[in-house]
Amino acid sequence: MRSAKGIAMWARSCCQAGPCQPCDTRHLVMRRTGLSLLLTMMSVSVVWAQQDAAPGAVAPKLDTPQVRVIVATLLPRTPAIAANGHATDRVLVYLDNGSMTHTEGGRMTTIDFHRGDVRWRAASGPYISENTSDHPIRILEVDLKGPPAERAVKSALDAVAVDPKHFKVQFENDAVRVLRVHYDAHDKSQNHQHVLNRVILYLNDSVVGKMDEVRASAPRIHVEENDSDQPADAIAVELK
Repeated sequence: MRSAKGIAMWARSCCQAGPCQPCDTRHLVMRRTGLSLLLTMMSVSVVWAQQDAAPGAVAPKLDTPQVRVIVATLLPRTPAIAANGHATDRVLVYLDNGSMTHTEGGRMTTIDFHRGDVRWRAASGPYISENTSDHPIRILEVDLKGPPAERAVKSALDAVAVDPKHFKVQFENDAVRVLRVHYDAHDKSQNHQHVLNRVILYLNDSVVGKMDEVRASAPRIHVEENDSDQPADAIAVELK
């Protein structure tokens, strides 16, 4: 079958060749009509192909010397192929309820999750992820740029130690400590200290952040207070 460019060139050469007989004119009109239809179909096919090939979207959120933070959106029933794998370790926080499959090394794993669930993913080789839900799902990825800088000094005012009501350890390893933070309405923390840089994800609207907002926070000693009428929840990824 001729390419669209070839057909267009043929049509122009037909007009330039000389006078056409009536029957030739009708023939040329029909061929031009066919050309227009073909070009339209080709344009539609390209749009369909682009839609079918797109696994979702990636929205950058933060980029610091220690981490790169993105939100990846996976469309339903559309495999996302990581042909080169993932070179660095990362923390995943699921922003939606759903389920997905992860295929790596010939082995498929099914993952069910809820909003706010946290998972550690070590660096890996090639894999395929597929959202098996009937709706798009978003995943916050905290991608670590390197190993821990140094061993963190522990503080007597560590948030988990002095204020376990509001700070609970969700996950911890040599690279990160992930805290789940919760305040009731009109609730106030104890004076506490953060000795590590942190990535904070706000799970709902509060006086300190909006739902799904992501911030970088430096070490500090402070007291927090939720003076709103609504509970406040967040995930804090401490970077060792």
